[in-house]
Amino acid sequence: MRKLALPLLALLLANSAQAANEFYCCQDPASGRRVCSDTLPEQCRGRAYRILDSGGNIIKEVGAPLSPEQKAEQALENKRRKQLEEAGREQRRRDQALLDTYATPEDIDLAQKKAEADVNTAILAAIGRIDAAQVKRKKLADEAEFYKKKTLPPELDRNLRAIDHEIRLQQELLDLKKKEFDTIKAKYDADRKRYFELTRRPPSAPAVPSPR
Repeated sequence: MRKLALPLLALLLANSAQAANEFYCCQDPASGRRVCSDTLPEQCRGRAYRILDSGGNIIKEVGAPLSPEQKAEQALENKRRKQLEEAGREQRRRDQALLDTYATPEDIDLAQKKAEADVNTAILAAIGRIDAAQVKRKKLADEAEFYKKKTLPPELDRNLRAIDHEIRLQQELLDLKKKEFDTIKAKYDADRKRYFELTRRPPSAPAVPSPR
């Protein structure tokens, strides 16, 4: 038991000696003088203080406790900093994805042309469906002429309502697809600008939009 206690005693003595070589110092608010002690002086409680070694070197600086307002401001600042860090990480992710997607500025032009071609195909398809629906509606309208002063047969009435609904849907789709050209242009213009900022390669001329 005595042999086991000796290392523990030596460790305690070493820690005690080390602690004895540390001093706590702060500015006394009453006298304006610096007060120091090997334990935290009463004048330092609730105030900023320094921990010094026996040679007068600063080991650690401890700030004064924050007021509720300062704590709230610090929490807000930490939140802002976290948001900025997250935004920075997201921007770096987007930048890397951009560089992984496009090897040259010309790749951006090709991607834009393909996107516009896909939209143009959808536009032509919608126009074709509208034209076909208009032809069908014309036939139904001609048939309805025989019932001007009579009640339309239920089936004819349903067919007219259905074809009108189909035409409206296709027209809305057509309008939406036409707006996509502006969205596509904005996206690839932004990609070109950012690609140039990242690579310092001169941006190529924007692709000429496909005929609508």
